[in-house]
Amino acid sequence: MAAQGWTLKATPSMDDQQFALWRKLLEDRTGIFVTEHRKAYLQSSLAQRMREVDCEDYGAYYDKIVNGPMGAIEWATLVDRLTVQETRFFRDPAAFEFVEAYIAKQQQRFDKRHPLDIWSVGCSSGEEVYSLAMVAADVLTEFGKGEAFTVTGTDISIPVLNKARTGVFDRRRLEFVPEYYGEHYLQPHADGRFQVVDALRSKTCFAQINVLELERVAKTARNIIYCQNLLIYFRRWRRQEILNQLVERLAPGGLLVIGMGEIVDWQHPLLTPVKGEQVTAFVKQADTNN
Repeated sequence: MAAQGWTLKATPSMDDQQFALWRKLLEDRTGIFVTEHRKAYLQSSLAQRMREVDCEDYGAYYDKIVNGPMGAIEWATLVDRLTVQETRFFRDPAAFEFVEAYIAKQQQRFDKRHPLDIWSVGCSSGEEVYSLAMVAADVLTEFGKGEAFTVTGTDISIPVLNKARTGVFDRRRLEFVPEYYGEHYLQPHADGRFQVVDALRSKTCFAQINVLELERVAKTARNIIYCQNLLIYFRRWRRQEILNQLVERLAPGGLLVIGMGEIVDWQHPLLTPVKGEQVTAFVKQADTNN
């Protein structure tokens, strides 16, 4: 009853000291930096979860997470609320067209023994992963290599990864899926929803990864690393650190795609920028020993 009563109350105010404390915790644990103009978002997101656990004070809730016996479990739930970002299928058409052209140009490198390896960093609920999988399957099928690829999606949020694995989406989430892809890779599911066909889902996998801990990720040589709409939530120096870690996990000749404007004037000695006004991408040198 107490929690129900509190839902009728206004969101508790957050003073500067509390904001600084929560902002530091979020940045220390996830790398995400909450700017002043996003203070209201942080405040409302915290308040929503605090209502659910019947906690009326930001300080008490902070102590519950940092020092409480169930703090790690509560943090996992909260971080899901604070970090899940808006996504959709084929969010950046120009980038996907570029990926399509890249795969077609490089197709001779891939077969069942050496499949195309794609990594979607910060994949959220999976739309990006399945978009990349549709593109890869379609292009490689033209060359008789429809099975020669895998797409790995990683995110910090366990709940969204669990959702992504199901491959089930409401009709409204499929608005930007090209008709051809929809006909070949989606099938009706219960309650008017649609599911990615098993053949395509079997080429994908999902794993929890905090981008602050990329050094723990094996330096598998990925052919394509797709990292869009993630870096904007970090400070510039951390964006550079993340990108440097990603480069170490990119195969020679591999492609790194990031969001337009996410970082300006960043350079890496092993990368060559892709020329194009609508795509921010880089190709790694074919011979890293030179």
